[in-house]
Amino acid sequence: MKPGPGVQQQASEITRRNVRTVRELEELAVADPTPADRVASFVARFAGSIYFALVHVVLVVAWIGWNSIPGLHHWDPYPFTFLTMWASLEGVFIASFILIAQNYAMRLSERRSQLDLQVNLLAEQETTQALKLLEEIARRVGAQQGADPEVAALAEATRLDTLARQIDETQKQEASGPDAGGGSK
Repeated sequence: MKPGPGVQQQASEITRRNVRTVRELEELAVADPTPADRVASFVARFAGSIYFALVHVVLVVAWIGWNSIPGLHHWDPYPFTFLTMWASLEGVFIASFILIAQNYAMRLSERRSQLDLQVNLLAEQETTQALKLLEEIARRVGAQQGADPEVAALAEATRLDTLARQIDETQKQEASGPDAGGGSK
């Protein structure tokens, strides 16, 4: 059975609302960067552009050309000590700006991860409640075919501390090799 136009329109509106909400959350997350974050972001974007590379090619070729042409005043003759110093200092500063920009991006990413975690936890709680409700409905209408231990386990509320410990233990076992589990597969 194909959903009617009203259902499609309602689903479309829900999608639009979700897109707007995510956009607003993103705007809120990036709304108040520090001056250092703004400068670092600008420098990192520019340093990662083709214009930055082209400006450097032109400047380095002009610098070397000027300081190599006989008859011109050479303020930085071969081996181009000042050019080397300038490039090294620029590299240090650009690396610093890129790291600042990455830290800002990491803070935004951490915020998104926290939001994802909260939404996932709410969804898990809603799903647990829905499973309990379905199980009760099935019991009342006589559609239950005996106790299903898997459904019973899924209907239990997830304990984050237990889940985190299980994940850590599993990762440690897998990292120490296939025989670390204490038995064969």
